[in-house]
Amino acid sequence: MTGPLRRFRALPLRSRLALLVATAVAVAVAAVAGACWFVTKAQLERQLDDSLRNSQVDAIYLTNLYAYCKGTTPIPPRPFAGAYTVQLVDSQGTVCIAPDETSKLPVSDADIAVAEGDRRYALHTSTAADDTQMRVYTYQLQAGDRPGRIAVSIARPMNEIDDPLSTLAWVLLIVSGIGVVGAGAAGLWIARSGLRPVDELTEAVEHVARTEDLTVRIPVEGEDEIARLSRSFNSMTASLATSRDRQSQLIADAGHELRTPLTSLRTNIELLARSDETGRAIPPDDRKALMTSVKAQMTELASLIGDLQELARPDAAQPGPLQVVALHDITRTALQRARLRGPELRITEELAPWYVRAEPAALERAVVNVLDNAVKFSPPGGTVDVTLDRGELTVRDHGPGIPADELPHVFERFWRSPSARQLPGSGLGLSIVARTVQQAGGVIALSPAEGGGTAATIRLPGAPQPPPEL
Repeated sequence: MTGPLRRFRALPLRSRLALLVATAVAVAVAAVAGACWFVTKAQLERQLDDSLRNSQVDAIYLTNLYAYCKGTTPIPPRPFAGAYTVQLVDSQGTVCIAPDETSKLPVSDADIAVAEGDRRYALHTSTAADDTQMRVYTYQLQAGDRPGRIAVSIARPMNEIDDPLSTLAWVLLIVSGIGVVGAGAAGLWIARSGLRPVDELTEAVEHVARTEDLTVRIPVEGEDEIARLSRSFNSMTASLATSRDRQSQLIADAGHELRTPLTSLRTNIELLARSDETGRAIPPDDRKALMTSVKAQMTELASLIGDLQELARPDAAQPGPLQVVALHDITRTALQRARLRGPELRITEELAPWYVRAEPAALERAVVNVLDNAVKFSPPGGTVDVTLDRGELTVRDHGPGIPADELPHVFERFWRSPSARQLPGSGLGLSIVARTVQQAGGVIALSPAEGGGTAATIRLPGAPQPPPEL
């Protein structure tokens, strides 16, 4: 059983479907044909039995036949009309038959019982002396017709129903064969038609695997499972194409951003190296400026590499373990770092307690990045206002602000406002902030502030309870 099943599974899908359809139709046709044959057989046998029961053999013929069989008259009775075989059976099992009858029928116990009067009639099938199958009906003679204890057996050949049944069997066999072949052909056609979208999907997948062309799309028709599969494939290839484009763009942007500090760093190092090689000393002030520039560029490179490592985590990756943390404490810690970076600025805070579920380190980096932007774009001696009220953290600076046409791009990777390209930074901070806030279930938005400047707003859902240690 394992071998045929393994060979069946090795067939192509359309062949298996066609074979299953043909098998199902064959079983159904065989069941219907068999039922039809048996019902017809039962009906023909019933009709034959009724014909035997309703047959009438006149008393004169029976009397003459009995006298001829007993030898009381040498004259045989006239031939019995109809396709019947008639014989007399006594209680001893003796058979009396007319000389024109073709073959004697065997006597059964039921026939003898009828002759003795124990049964009214008997109906059975017997084989005559010439091997002909006969249907036999035995009944008692009427009292006025019976010269003794005698029963009459009337028989008709079974080929009267066997021949039609044989013809019907051949007809059913031929029709069933045609039906099975037609069902197999129809099943193959249906399988080919139904699996055409699957073939198209297979060709598309093979094309993508062979050429890495993610622009392939499959036409979607209807709302069935194949259409859902096609839509899912199109959505998958579109997502992969977008991911690859983002990856290519990230590499290109990273290369562009890395090129500038590296070029400047190389130029400064070459100047210092040439000074040592030629023996021409660089003025102390110029040397100090070069070293300061080298340190700033190294710091910028380190910051850019750290941001790239952060962005290397896929957007769909699961964040670290979420914990119930105090957003006001995290903001207060971030404010301490911001005051160190902008000691000339006035930073106000108004923080109401609020607990959220988030990854503590990632959330702290996000708040620090927002505060760094506010410090970076604030004028000397300016003010940065920080408030936290019912899960809404607002950082408002009094800098030049962001033009309305640039607001939709502020969360894109490596995007930097033309006015900010001369300032330090990689253009990755806000994209990291946006991802961290989204992973915590919140939203972030930048908008122009009244009176000038920019307001960064982070909204985070509250945790069901404060941390256990508090």
